[in-house]
Amino acid sequence: MSATESTTTRPGEAAWQPKLVALDIDGTLLRWIEGTGTTSEALSDKVRDAVRRAYDAGAHVVLSSGRSAHSMTGIADLLGLPDEGAERLWIVASNGAVVLRYPPVEVVHEETFDARAAVEKIVERRPNVLVAVENRGLGYRFNRPFPEGELDGDHLIAPIEEMVAEPVSRVIIRDPDATPEDFLALGRELGLHGIDYVVGYTAWLDLTPVGVSKASGLSYVCDELGLEPADVLAIGDGRNDVEMLEWAGRGVAMGNAPEVVQKIADAVTAHVADDGAALELSRWF
Repeated sequence: MSATESTTTRPGEAAWQPKLVALDIDGTLLRWIEGTGTTSEALSDKVRDAVRRAYDAGAHVVLSSGRSAHSMTGIADLLGLPDEGAERLWIVASNGAVVLRYPPVEVVHEETFDARAAVEKIVERRPNVLVAVENRGLGYRFNRPFPEGELDGDHLIAPIEEMVAEPVSRVIIRDPDATPEDFLALGRELGLHGIDYVVGYTAWLDLTPVGVSKASGLSYVCDELGLEPADVLAIGDGRNDVEMLEWAGRGVAMGNAPEVVQKIADAVTAHVADDGAALELSRWF
């Protein structure tokens, strides 16, 4: 699909308008900084205005990201959401493992799992990997520091066995010397039974409980709001957005998304550098 396809009329549903807008953050709302695994924390005016139009029209705007909860509230603040005195925002964090309301931060749903066996297998194959788990609400614990800017919040160094001694909502595996293809092959090779995994743009592997994804987190939100997947417009750019885009009534991939993500989407909008999210939202609001 081309970027222009996302501007055509939805077949057979000319009157359809999203009741909930699910938005990925990095690579969708925020632009990647070339040569790094991080994004700029500056929103373009076009994207901010488009999100605000959706919100002002009465749509539930839900930030849905692989980011930890504490690193998503600042994006809500940049968007000026929610309005003062209005209903608190819904946020789906940690690839669906954590659902919260904001402000203030209130975790209303969390999925955890035993990651010990999977992490032991990975470290056995790649002993030099960086391993991190979220220290919810504060930052991260990791075995060694990650590349600058990749993990925010407070940082605490801890032994791997200590980090996964208790159930966790997500484990991050990182190898700056590897490629995403290396990690895709590693996931297939290990099997990782009972655990789902997603590989990012860099050699970044997220381990989550089976069945947990942005789609499952958004499904929880929809149940609370009395909405259906058919009411949802979802926009994303990463492999961790695939389930969300397939689940939503309309799933739109960014023009910078990998081919595998674009293929499963209902439409493809423009590149994040060209404010593709704003283009899609402007179609409806």
